[in-house]
Amino acid sequence: MDASKTDLYSLTPVELHLLLARWGFSPVHARRLWKYLYLEFAGTFGGLRDLPARVRDRLSADTRIGVLPVAADTRSSDGFTHKYLLSLGDGERIESVLMRYTGRATACVSSQAGCAMGCVFCATGQMGYRRHLTAGEIVAQAVHVARALGSAGEPRRLRNLVFMGMGEPMHNYEAVMRASDILRDPAGIGLASNRITLSTVGVVPGIRRMADEARPIHLAVSLHAADQETRAALVPVAGRWPLDELMGACRHYCETLRRRIFFEWTLIEGRNDSADHAHAVGRLLRGLPAQVNLIPLNPTPGYDGEPTRGEPARRFQRILGEHYGLPSTVRQRRGIDIAAGCGQLASARAREA
Repeated sequence: MDASKTDLYSLTPVELHLLLARWGFSPVHARRLWKYLYLEFAGTFGGLRDLPARVRDRLSADTRIGVLPVAADTRSSDGFTHKYLLSLGDGERIESVLMRYTGRATACVSSQAGCAMGCVFCATGQMGYRRHLTAGEIVAQAVHVARALGSAGEPRRLRNLVFMGMGEPMHNYEAVMRASDILRDPAGIGLASNRITLSTVGVVPGIRRMADEARPIHLAVSLHAADQETRAALVPVAGRWPLDELMGACRHYCETLRRRIFFEWTLIEGRNDSADHAHAVGRLLRGLPAQVNLIPLNPTPGYDGEPTRGEPARRFQRILGEHYGLPSTVRQRRGIDIAAGCGQLASARAREA
């Protein structure tokens, strides 16, 4: 990969039109190129046969299509989850996941190689931070998943995207927002704003900025504990942005945008899944237009916790609904047999190397 060349996946539609206009080419060629990239998922310039040779030659000389090679991929035994380990140009590797549901498909994409947040139960947090991804590298993951759906001849299209893969999206805010804007363009992949969710561990300045900029995508906050001491033990970044500051930023988000906020709670057996914990969550979120996503832990070699299953998870959910009127879901555990949790495949391959 020639890093000196412009990655076409990093360009917005306006920027692509301006680039070709600067070279003296008609806007119609920019529209055709956008279609090739995001509707036909062309991976090489050789596939752009409707473009004149002079346009293809200039593109080949000065730009690249930032397709990410697959270093490894695994499929769940039920066929619903497909995880990809993708190689970056500098040798780093990131994960993307295709999750199939009835009538729809979701891409879970990474925003960084590694992560600086250090959440103790997260395989990516255990890896440490490597670098930010570019907007083009983020977009390339969604294109890869969409292309995979098309090559498999599936009737469903990529409908949802979640920034819940490797890395903290708010730590790479500019690139993540640029990527979401590119992927929302109706002439391309055309993801609806309400089908994109950004998950943060609680980066307060990012939450406030997202509200003040009226970003149209959904926000999910990884909570995991309802008191500062417990949360700081699970999520070290809580030492920098304490729980009261985080909740203040969440209230600002809801009040500014008049929008619901999602809270994620990883259920860890015997540690944060009791009735008392559920009541603490209810009290903490009282008055917010919120939904709680309960996620049984994905076990990792670096953490000795076990996932909450069965009745304790259902009890937690009942308390939230019956006592506090909080809607909640217990997330279906997908891809456990292929280490589909964030960072698990990448860290496993690193240990094997």
